[in-house]
Amino acid sequence: MNLRPITDHLVLKTIDQETTTASGIIIPETVDKERPEKGKVVAVGPGRVSDQGTRLPLEIKVGDTVVFKKYAPDEVKIDGEKYLVIKADDVMAVIE
Repeated sequence: MNLRPITDHLVLKTIDQETTTASGIIIPETVDKERPEKGKVVAVGPGRVSDQGTRLPLEIKVGDTVVFKKYAPDEVKIDGEKYLVIKADDVMAVIE
């Protein structure tokens, strides 16, 4: 992947979310669903610059699985792969 985020942006790979009904029927990701809300961080920017001119590093690191606001990310395609680019402020939690 040749995508390097700047400032406080993150590049995420979506996590496929299969849903299982109460009767055990698996509904695959290909069925028309809402936008994803979880992703795995594949690249992290260096952080934003404060008003004093110092760089503020991000708490999120490559490999983290995060939950983010539903309509926050922008989709990009690089080498046939779909990625999401999102600001660190739009991440609500890290799944541990």
